[in-house]
Formats: sequence, structure tokens, C-alpha cells
Amino acid sequence: MRWLLALLLAVLATPVAAQDTMPPAPYAYKQLEDPELEAKASELMDTLRCLKCQSQSINDSDAPMAGDMRHQVRTRILAGQEPDEIREWLIDRYGDYVSYEPEISSTTWPLFAIPALLVLIVLLVLLRRLGNRRREGGQ
Repeated sequence: MRWLLALLLAVLATPVAAQDTMPPAPYAYKQLEDPELEAKASELMDTLRCLKCQSQSINDSDAPMAGDMRHQVRTRILAGQEPDEIREWLIDRYGDYVSYEPEISSTTWPLFAIPALLVLIVLLVLLRRLGNRRREGGQ
């Protein structure tokens, strides 16, 4: 019976062993020597989402992928690219989800339209119910 319990605990502990233990990329913390360029890169990195962490910007994340993305941003800033160009390149590469500031496009318009439509439907239902109550109360 004890061996069965030990086996069950080992199976339950398997996901812990499968966690990512890879350290951040070696260049993840290397900043640009020019403070103005580093500020420009950091400002851009604050607006880009880590694809692994999903709730952190690449500037705040320790995930190896975020380190790679920070390296790409800094390399492209050094090469003279503008932040908007770098953002477009990352969106083309990783999809709209990478940006905390999504643009309305053919793939993202439902994200903006559906909440507005739901609010409109709720308002119409409330107005109709309030109108029915006033009519019922007035008669």
C-alpha cells in the first residue's frame, strides 16, 4: 500500500520536474551604452508582452524568450530602426498578441466590437424592461 502511495506522489510530482529550468539568455541583462538609446529600447520593451509569461512585459520577464526579444529590440535600436518599425516586425513575427497596444485590424476587430455590442444589448434590455414597468405601473 505504501509503494502505491509513493508511486502516486511521484506521478503527481512529475510536472514540477518538467518546469523550465533554463536560465535567462546571457545577453538578457546587457544594456546599451548610450542612455538615450537604452531609454528608447526600454520604453518599447514596456509595451511588448512576453509570450511565455503573458502577464509581464518583456522588460520585466526573466523568461529566456523575453531575453531573446530584448536582445532583438536592442540590436535593432542600435542598427538605427525606429521603435514603430521594431514593433511591426515583432507583430509580424509573433502576432498581434505580442503588443499591449493592439491595433484594430481584420483579425482584432471582434475584440473591440463584441464588448461594445454586449453593452448596447444590455442597455436595450434594461430600457425595454424599465419601459414595460412604467407602462404597467401607470395603468
